[in-house]
Amino acid sequence: GGGRISREYALGRRWTDLIIEWPVSESDGFYGELQRIVIELKILRGDLNTVILKGVEQTAAYADGCGATEAHLVIFNRDPEVSWDERLWHQQQLHGRYTIDIWGC
Repeated sequence: GGGRISREYALGRRWTDLIIEWPVSESDGFYGELQRIVIELKILRGDLNTVILKGVEQTAAYADGCGATEAHLVIFNRDPEVSWDERLWHQQQLHGRYTIDIWGC
């Protein structure tokens, strides 16, 4: 409770998939400073490294656009031939001033 989640959040001419906003001060609520977390979602099509490279760049740009404190890239692998052990992973990449958490699922 106390925060909000927005889908397809407009940042200039582009849209991030999800943004979570949470008031830093309970007394100030949404009129005060906000913690912002950007979450970009991708479906794996083609080469994983290419999806990560482009996705990290896009996610960092969205984080810059809204002043996010955290940024995450989630990549869904819908190939039924790939086991869950192979689909589920986590790594981090530094891009500009952001450490992007990258999640495979």
